[in-house]
Amino acid sequence: MTDSKYFTTTKKGEIFELKAELNSDKKEKKKEAVKKVIASMTVGKDVSALFPDVVNCMQTDNLELKKLVYLYLMNYAKSQPDMAIMAVNTFVKDCEDPNPLIRALAVRTMGCIRVDKITEYLCEPLRKCLKDEDPYVRKTAAVCVAKLHDINAQLVEDQGFLDTLKDLISDSNPMVVANAVAALSEIAESHPSSNLLDLNPQSINKLLTALNECTEWGQIFILDCLANYMPKDDREAQSICERVTPRLSHANSAVVLSAVKVLMKFMEMLSKDLDYYGTLLKKLAPPLVTLLSAEPELQYVALRNINLIVQKRPEILKHEMKVFFVKYNDPIYVKLEKLDIMIRLASQANIAQVLAELKEYATEVDVDFVRKAVRAIGRCAIKVEQSAERCVSTLLDLIQTKVNYVVQEAIVVIKDIFRKYPNKYESVIATLCENLDSLDEPEARAAMIWIVGEYAERIDNADELLESFLEGFHDESTQVQLQLLTAIVKLFLKKPTETQELVQQVLSLATQDSDNPDLRDRGYIYWRLLSTDPVAAKEVVLAEKPLISEETDLIEPTLLDELICYIGTLASVYHKPPSAFVEGSRGVVHKSLPPRTGSVESVESPDTAPSGGPAADQPSVIPTQGDLLGDLLNLDLGPPVSGPPMATSSVQMGAVDLLGGGLDTLMGGGGSSFTAAPSTTAPTTVGAPLGSGLGDLFDLTGGVGTLSGSYVAPKTVWLPAMKAKGLEISGTFSRQVGSISMDLVLTNKALQVMSDFAIQFNRNSFGLAPAAPLQVHAPLAPNQSVEISLPLNTVGSVMKMDPLNNLQVAVKNNIDVFYFSTLYPLHILFVEDGKMERQMFLATWKDIPNENETQFQIKDCSLNADAVSSKLQGSNIFTIAKRNVEGQDMLYQSLKLTNGIWVLAELRIQPSNPSFMLSLKCRAPEVSQYIFQAYETILKN
Repeated sequence: MTDSKYFTTTKKGEIFELKAELNSDKKEKKKEAVKKVIASMTVGKDVSALFPDVVNCMQTDNLELKKLVYLYLMNYAKSQPDMAIMAVNTFVKDCEDPNPLIRALAVRTMGCIRVDKITEYLCEPLRKCLKDEDPYVRKTAAVCVAKLHDINAQLVEDQGFLDTLKDLISDSNPMVVANAVAALSEIAESHPSSNLLDLNPQSINKLLTALNECTEWGQIFILDCLANYMPKDDREAQSICERVTPRLSHANSAVVLSAVKVLMKFMEMLSKDLDYYGTLLKKLAPPLVTLLSAEPELQYVALRNINLIVQKRPEILKHEMKVFFVKYNDPIYVKLEKLDIMIRLASQANIAQVLAELKEYATEVDVDFVRKAVRAIGRCAIKVEQSAERCVSTLLDLIQTKVNYVVQEAIVVIKDIFRKYPNKYESVIATLCENLDSLDEPEARAAMIWIVGEYAERIDNADELLESFLEGFHDESTQVQLQLLTAIVKLFLKKPTETQELVQQVLSLATQDSDNPDLRDRGYIYWRLLSTDPVAAKEVVLAEKPLISEETDLIEPTLLDELICYIGTLASVYHKPPSAFVEGSRGVVHKSLPPRTGSVESVESPDTAPSGGPAADQPSVIPTQGDLLGDLLNLDLGPPVSGPPMATSSVQMGAVDLLGGGLDTLMGGGGSSFTAAPSTTAPTTVGAPLGSGLGDLFDLTGGVGTLSGSYVAPKTVWLPAMKAKGLEISGTFSRQVGSISMDLVLTNKALQVMSDFAIQFNRNSFGLAPAAPLQVHAPLAPNQSVEISLPLNTVGSVMKMDPLNNLQVAVKNNIDVFYFSTLYPLHILFVEDGKMERQMFLATWKDIPNENETQFQIKDCSLNADAVSSKLQGSNIFTIAKRNVEGQDMLYQSLKLTNGIWVLAELRIQPSNPSFMLSLKCRAPEVSQYIFQAYETILKN
């Protein structure tokens, strides 16, 4: 007979009757009674009153009965803590039972009874079980430590259980190893600062050995643990990859994804030239393809992970396009995900196949899927230039179907194609205009209006088309209203005579009859532009637009790297880091991929610097871009190009902000986020001539005869004359006796005299700012040059730039304001008191975490150790110790930046080898790459 009879409610279920049965002398009757109690408990009846009677049944050899009593105990111990103490004795006895199953059962139950009072009684039995001869008991005890740690972390640490757990990693039984790793990982997750899983090559070797013989969940724990390890070099990374690769053929998809995660992470460290790298890429494709033959839910998880993998390394699956073709019976969520990956893998080689598929999908019945398919055709056109023609004709075929939502999506994507390939496919505009009446979605209407406004000169009845939209202006969505306003202004600037009434009508609708602030503001800006300076209006509104990029929906690279570290978890399905959706007090550790071999990628900087040593008074790492209006000069100023010139001829010379709001008016903001450099008021009478004073004594301009011997790069052109109305600026940076200067040559290549010079820096990573006004002693005549040394300080406003050493400069003269950006060498920021004491150096080196260490190779340098040391000392890089190890010279060096950041270095020099190895350690690892560049510059010049 089955156990279902215990759930039938009969009169016998009364508490007092059960009590009598529990105290019966007959074993069978007792067992029946306990089963009835468990059944009542399962359906939600309160049977806690029977606690003492059930606990009495614990003293038995019958394993089944014992399990039932333990089940009851786990459920009611929390509500009856005083009673639960009665059971402790039995636990202690059961932990010494000759039957390992009973010993393990006792330990497992102990871990599940979450009662503080009892935990200290459980320490002794747990300690014995952790050292038990039977692996089944040891593996159960390992998990119990993690449970106990959750209840009382201090107790577990005091009792030394964590050390015992660490010892279990070396256990001979693979399941014990896996459970020990799982327990330690669980504990480490709730205490990110504790370095519990202190992995080294020996322990990694043990884990890899255990990996082959574990159960599948054991394998997942071990693989996840391996993924957190940082191999010391590419050889170790390769050997780990070789031993993990067989897991890719496992039947369990979770094991496969965990193995993929480890391989994706360690591939970062392998050089792309290695044969093994290519082999590994080939091996990764089949398991990912196999995951797509599972049930839809698993397919979806696999596809979300593949989406990340394809963004990081598209070459893995570039030949597997066919498996992502949609099947008729795929659920919609799988279809949409497959579509996304198809676009990511689309290339010139497979575009014909892809387009044929997409055209097929566009005739399906599922509206969402069809929309996405049409959008995908547009994305293909933008991604693969050779296919654009075919994509456009496919879209036109789809428009001819006259299916409303297909037409609307097609118009939206054709707008993007026009942006990517101007003056190529405009012949299709007539076809688009035929479908104007059928558009009812805001996005499609806005796209069509944009097309009409942008190509108004090619459309004879553009004014009539836009007028038809204007009739229901107030019923349109904001997106359409804004687009309509801009399109009519464009039309007016192209055909002013015919459309004057239309533009006045739309401007009054936008400014007087609308309560949307965005629309009103845009209306007023256009109104003022058109009424004061139609030429400027034309330049602003009809300016050439930049081409749109191929992939607009790629995940941002640092987030992508973090998500690759979470493959096979929820984060990889949500495409969000755990910190975005995990609540509670558990610290979520940000993970990042290891730096590429030989590359100069920096590792994430730690949040807190341990106190003590020179780093204690160090300021926090440079604040990031994006506060206030962000970077006022950041008008796509890549290094080094000049920004857009600007008409500010009425600028007053005596103003504190030398540019008289020039930069601010450019952004339309107030002056708050662009602070003038200290003491930059330029006097109207130009002061001392260049050839006087100390400048002459040390010849500061040319960088020759400098006192401290710091390397000065030759001058380069920063602002070419053709971009600055005839003003050419070239320059370099230098550091002498603790002061930084910007050595400039201004050349007038225009036909008019230049005067009233002034200079201002935008906020930058190290607070560089002019320490004095820009002194040009006399007006600069045509074809004349003047050399100026501008002293700088580092007390200006700070904002993290990209790249870190980017400096954006605005120079004003009587003609205009000009912008350019340049990269300054970091060694001008190395201060003279950067020599650290030996003991302090050792302590700091140990104190800075290993993941903050970055390694670089300085090639083609034929100096010996002494020459290197003296050359670097000239630029304030100080050698603290030198020793010779196996014929290699090792130099230990320190330097300090103007903002208090210390950098420690180890330079390895082999007499016969022209390549040096440089290891840098720093609490702000993002500066390491630039320090390496400074080393290269100084040593090679």
